Amino acid sequence: MKSPVAKSPPGLLAVRNRIDAIDGELQRLIAERATVARQVGEAKGKGLSAVDFYRPEREAQVLRKVLERNQGPLSNDEMLRLFREIMSACLAQQEPLKIAFLGPEGTFSEIAVHKHFGHSIHGLPLGSIDEVFQEVEAGNADFGVVPVENSTEGSVQTTMDMFLTSPLKVCGEVELPIHHFLLAHHDQLAQVQRVFSHPQSLGQCRLWLRTHLPHAERIAVASNAEAARRARSGEDVAAIAGESAGRIYGLNTLAGPIEDRPDNTSRFVVLGREMFSPSGNDKTSLLLSGKDQPGLLFHLLEPLARNGVSLTRIESRPTRQGKWQYAFFIDIAGHIDDPKVQKALSELGPVSDLIKVLGSYPEAVTSA
Repeated sequence: MKSPVAKSPPGLLAVRNRIDAIDGELQRLIAERATVARQVGEAKGKGLSAVDFYRPEREAQVLRKVLERNQGPLSNDEMLRLFREIMSACLAQQEPLKIAFLGPEGTFSEIAVHKHFGHSIHGLPLGSIDEVFQEVEAGNADFGVVPVENSTEGSVQTTMDMFLTSPLKVCGEVELPIHHFLLAHHDQLAQVQRVFSHPQSLGQCRLWLRTHLPHAERIAVASNAEAARRARSGEDVAAIAGESAGRIYGLNTLAGPIEDRPDNTSRFVVLGREMFSPSGNDKTSLLLSGKDQPGLLFHLLEPLARNGVSLTRIESRPTRQGKWQYAFFIDIAGHIDDPKVQKALSELGPVSDLIKVLGSYPEAVTSA
């Protein structure tokens, strides 16, 4: 004999009916938004590809308004994620954007791709940062996403060096909290004799490794996902990677999070073949160099200060054009079209023998 089915209280039924009505209205409005987005594409003309419809400055403006409007109960992070996916799906009506990133599947670069572009894209995982630059330059990818710096370990040198010769432009940035986990095919920390990971991740977990696995060999590989793939075989092997890599490659979590700083954050940049219009809250990345002389750095920075342009980052790298010759990578607040930025750059001319604008792009939209 079947047990009687419990009836829902009348109050609960009313709430569920209200949710169903809201869901229907949400679906109608999303469909309407998608229709209007398609009309925007049609107004721009036929024969265009997805990259011709993507406007990072417009998306940044939309997401900033989402933050301004949000009064809960969903968090800012959740609201940003939801609207990012809606915009991603609407844009993909033309065709999905092709986004190159440092692979394989499961890297933090892939997570940064989805945070910035949503999931309605065609991801192109590649074996190295150099390949990401090459595929975007060749037009095989619409955009690329590469790591540029970490709050614990500093700059990613390969990315910085590629900018010395690449014609690509920075057209966006992504800030991503980074949490590392020790992953393995087995479940015994005491068995671990070798730890695979990207060099940056090994550095970000240096103190933890010194304390918990002082005798384990640390082996650098091209990406954390590659480390996770290697950890699938071998009873003395472990990898440092993100939780997503552990799920993808079927690994056990031996410990985590294990990064030395709880605020560990990586910054990624979006690579494109052109610059975009101002969004209202932008950064500009510059590459500067000059002839060796007393006070060179002062002379390069002084026009920025004189014109009220804020410096947010500076780093030097060898130019590879001569011994002890260096170039300065500088991030400033503002867009290249801003009058005070243009004035500062014009005043740099007499003291700099190279002024390369790497890109002007919206500042990362975050919930912080």
